[in-house]
Amino acid sequence: MVVKIDEDTCIACGMCEEECPVDAMTVDDVAKVDADLCEDIGKCVEICPVDALSL
Repeated sequence: MVVKIDEDTCIACGMCEEECPVDAMTVDDVAKVDADLCEDIGKCVEICPVDALSL
């Protein structure tokens, strides 16, 4: 399973990228997740201020 991103809700704040312990997140216009690196830890989901991420 991989973190899902609601691109319409994402505000590209970068908090998920900073919080991810396996560097699976990148943020440009919206957050993106590298499915090969994501380990479903969920720290990014917990930190997202607009609830744009889910497991």
